[in-house]
Amino acid sequence: MAVKDEIEARLTEAFGPTALEVINESHRHQGHAGDDGSGESHFRIVIRAPAFATMTRIARHRAVQQALGELNQRIHAIALDIG
Repeated sequence: MAVKDEIEARLTEAFGPTALEVINESHRHQGHAGDDGSGESHFRIVIRAPAFATMTRIARHRAVQQALGELNQRIHAIALDIG
C-alpha cells in the first residue's frame, strides 16, 4: 500500500474526519536532505474533524502523529493543517 493510502486509512480510522486531503509533495524535495528516492518522503495533510475541537494546537499535532504510528519513521516531513 502506498504511504499516502496508509496515512488516509489511519487518520480516517482515528478521527472520522469531515475533510481529509493528503498531498504527496516529495517531488518538490528531490535531491534535498531527507529525500530517500522513494517518492514518498514529504507530505502535506489537511484534516478537519470534530475530535479536534477541544484540543490545543499541540495536542492536535500529537494526536495525528500518534495515529500515524510507525509511519513517522518512513516519512521525512509532514506539514499539518488541522482543524
